[in-house]
Amino acid sequence: VAVAARSRALAGILKAADGAMGLLRSETMKYGLLVLPVSEAHRIVSRLGNGSNIQFEDDNARDMRRPYRKHIQRIDEMERILRFLQAEITQIEGCEIVKNKVEEFLKFDDAYSLEQVESQLQDLYKSFLKFKENNANLTNERNQAVEEAEVVAVAKGMLAGSSSAAVDEESFEASGKKPLLEGEIGGGRLGYLAGVVPKADEARFARALWRASRGNTFAQFTPITNVVKDPKTGQELQKSVFVAYFQGAGGPMQQKVFKVCQAFGVNMYNWPANAEMASIKHSQLQKLVMEKDAAMAAYADFMRAEAADLLAPPGHNSKGNSKMEEWRLFCIKEKAIYNILNLCSGEIALRVNVWYPASEESKIIAELQKLNEGSQQGAFLTPEKKIRSTAPTYVRTNDYTEMWQEVIDTYGIPKYQEANPALLSVVTFPFIFGMMYGDVGHGTLLFLAGLWLCKNAESFRFTQPVLFAVRYMVVSLGFFAIFAGFMYNDFFSIGLQIFESRWKDSGDGVNFIPDYDVKNSGGRGPYPFGLDWMWHGSSNELLYVNSMKMKLSVLFGVLQMTVGLLLRWSNAFFEKSVTNFFCECIPMMIFMLCFFGWMDVMILYKWVHPIDNPPSIINSLICMAMGQEDKFPFWDGSVQLAQKLMMYTVISVPIMLLPKPFVLLYQHKQKQAEGPHLAVDEESAGHGHGHGEEFEFGEIFIHQIIETIEFVLGTVSHTASYLRIWALSLAHQQLSLVFFQKTITMGLEMSFPMNGIVIYLMFGAWFGITLAVLLGMDVLECFLHTLRLHWVEFMSKFYKAEGLKFAPFSIKKLVTPTGDEEAAALMRGAGAE
Repeated sequence: VAVAARSRALAGILKAADGAMGLLRSETMKYGLLVLPVSEAHRIVSRLGNGSNIQFEDDNARDMRRPYRKHIQRIDEMERILRFLQAEITQIEGCEIVKNKVEEFLKFDDAYSLEQVESQLQDLYKSFLKFKENNANLTNERNQAVEEAEVVAVAKGMLAGSSSAAVDEESFEASGKKPLLEGEIGGGRLGYLAGVVPKADEARFARALWRASRGNTFAQFTPITNVVKDPKTGQELQKSVFVAYFQGAGGPMQQKVFKVCQAFGVNMYNWPANAEMASIKHSQLQKLVMEKDAAMAAYADFMRAEAADLLAPPGHNSKGNSKMEEWRLFCIKEKAIYNILNLCSGEIALRVNVWYPASEESKIIAELQKLNEGSQQGAFLTPEKKIRSTAPTYVRTNDYTEMWQEVIDTYGIPKYQEANPALLSVVTFPFIFGMMYGDVGHGTLLFLAGLWLCKNAESFRFTQPVLFAVRYMVVSLGFFAIFAGFMYNDFFSIGLQIFESRWKDSGDGVNFIPDYDVKNSGGRGPYPFGLDWMWHGSSNELLYVNSMKMKLSVLFGVLQMTVGLLLRWSNAFFEKSVTNFFCECIPMMIFMLCFFGWMDVMILYKWVHPIDNPPSIINSLICMAMGQEDKFPFWDGSVQLAQKLMMYTVISVPIMLLPKPFVLLYQHKQKQAEGPHLAVDEESAGHGHGHGEEFEFGEIFIHQIIETIEFVLGTVSHTASYLRIWALSLAHQQLSLVFFQKTITMGLEMSFPMNGIVIYLMFGAWFGITLAVLLGMDVLECFLHTLRLHWVEFMSKFYKAEGLKFAPFSIKKLVTPTGDEEAAALMRGAGAE
C-alpha cells in the first residue's frame, strides 16, 4: 500500500510538473476557447479573476465592437463622483479614509451591486453639491460682512478724527497729528469710494487709478486683519481696504474711478455719513460676522457627521476599508470585468480566446464546473488547435525571485520558453555587486537595512510598494558584500586580524618575508581565507591588490559569458535547431574558450604554480594573436598549444559567418519544392522572417555578418568591460580609506584629552559621509554597473527578449495599490488647475 501510495504521489508530481518549466524557461501555455452564457458571464468572469490564471484575447479588435461600453461609462461617472467626494472629505479636519485592506475587500466583494452603489453615489453627489453650494454662499456672506466691517472700521477712525473739537490756536505738533482731510470729507469738496481689493493687486490698482485720473486721485490702503477665505477653494485670501479720494463728488472723475474699480472686480461698500453711524454699523456687522461664524461651525459639524458614515467600514465587514474606499475598489473591479466582457464576441453565448498555463488546465475546468452548478447554461473551456496569436511568457515567481525577474523584464520580456536569465541572476547579480562593493562594515549596514525592511514589510506593502518589493534584494546585496569584504579582508578600510598572518618581519622593520611555503612543496600553507591582513598599509598594497582584483574580474567575466553561451546551447537544444547549434553555438564557444578561456588558464596557472621568472600574460596573448614566438613559455609545449588554440579561434569566425545563410537558403528551397503554400518556419528562417514573409537571402546574409562582427568584437570589449568590477572595488576601498583617515584617524593621532573630543565629533562626520556617499551614491553606482554587466555583457550572448508578458486577469492585482495612484491624482489636479 505504501509503495502504491508513493507511486501515485510521484505520478501526481510528474503530471503537475509537466509543462511547468520553473525559472529557467517559462510555463507551457495552452490556447483555448472560453464560452460563457450571457446571463452568467459577469459572475463567472468575476470568479475567474479571483483565482485563475487566464489571459483574455481581444476577439473584437478587428471591428472594434464594444457591447458593454455603456456600463463602463456609468462606472467612469461613479469614479468621478468618488474623486469629488474624496476631495471634499479630505478638506474636513480630522477625517481620514481607511485604505489598503485588499484582502478584506476581496472576502466580501460580492456584497455590492452596480445599481445600488450607483444610486447611493448619485444621491450623495447631489447632497454634497447642495452642501458645497450652501457653504460657498455662507462663506461669501461672511466674507462680505467681514470686508464691510473692515471698511466701516477704517471710516470710523477717519470720521472720529474729523469730528473732534477744533481750537483757535494749535501747536505745530497738534496740527501735524490731525487728519489731512479734516473738514473736507463731510464738506462735499472731495469725492470718495471705498471697498476691498486683493493685497497682491494693490500696486496695479493704485497705478490704474493714477493713470485714469491723470494724477488727481489718492488711494489709501489698510490691510484686513480678519480671516477671509475663498468660497470655492477654502484657502485664505490676503485683502486690503482701499479708500480712493478725488475732486468733485458725483462728477466725471467719480465715473472714471468707478470704472477702474469695476475693471478690477473689487468689492465696494457704502461709506458712513458720520462717526456715530459708522460706530452703529460696525457693531451690527461684528454681530453678523459672529452669527456667520457660528453657522459655519455648525455646518462643519454637520459635514463631519455626514462624512463619518462614508469613512466608517461597511456593516457587513467591520474590519474592512472605509465605505467610500470599498466603493472605489468595487468600481475598479466592475470596470475590469466589463472590459473583459467587451473582448468577447457573440450574442446568445459569449466566446473569447484565452491563454492559460497547461499545468492549471484541470484547475480551471474544475472551477468552471463548480460555477455551472445550479445554472441551466454552463461555461466551458475547449483547447484550440489553430493558434491566432503569439504565446505569452509566464514565469512563476515568489517574493524573493519576483524583483530579480522584474530586473530582467525591464530589459525585455523573454521569448516564449526562451532561457530566462533571472535563474542565474538571482545569484550572479548580488555576487558581482559584492565584488564591487566588498566591505564587511558597509555590507553589514546594507544587510541590516534589508533585514529592517523585511521585518517591517507589511507597513510598506501599500504605502511604499517599491521598498516592499526590494527588501530581499537589499538583503542579498548586503550578504554578498559581507562575503566579498571577508575575501578582501576589508572592514571600513581596516584589515581584520582573524587568523595569524603568513608574513613576518625580516628584521629591518621595513620589509616582510613570507612565512609559508611559496614553492608549494608541502610546507605551511598561505593565509586560510581571503587576503592576508598584513597587506593593509604596506607600500605595495595597491600594486598587489589591483593585480589580484583585476584578474578576478576577468576570470568571473569570462566565466559568466561562457555560461551565457551555454544557455544559448540550451536554447538550440530546446528549439531543436541543428543549424543554430552547429553554425553559431559551437564556433562561438570555440572562439570564447580558445582565446579568453586560455587567458584564464594562464592566470590560474600563475597563481597555483610557482615560477622563478613568471612570464607576462599580456605579452603571451600578444604573441599568440600576432603569431610571434613567445620566448617565455609557461611550461614546455604551452607555446605550441597557444598557437593551435589561436588557429581554432580564427577558423571559428568564418564558420559563424558563412554556413548559416546558405543552410537557410537550402531549407527555403526545400520548402518551396514540397509545396508553394508552405512558408518558411519562423525559427529556422530566423531574424524577423516569420509566417507569410518573403525569404530575402541578402538580408539574412547581411544580418549574419552583423551578428558575427558583433560577437567577435563584442567579446573582446565585454571582457575588458568586466574590469569595471576592479575599478569600482578600488574606488570603494580608496574612498573608505580617505574618509577614515581624514576623520577618525585625525582624532586617534591626538593626545589626551583632545583625542576623545575630536574622535567623538569626527565619528559623526565620518558616519554621515559614509551614509551619504558609500551607502547612498556608491550602492547605486555599483548596482547600475552590475545591471549593465548583466544586460549587455551576459544576456547579449543568448537573450533575444522578444516575448510578450503573460497578463492574466487578476482582480487582486488590479485593486492592490502600486504607488502610481498618488501620481495620477497629482496629474489630475495639475490638469484641473
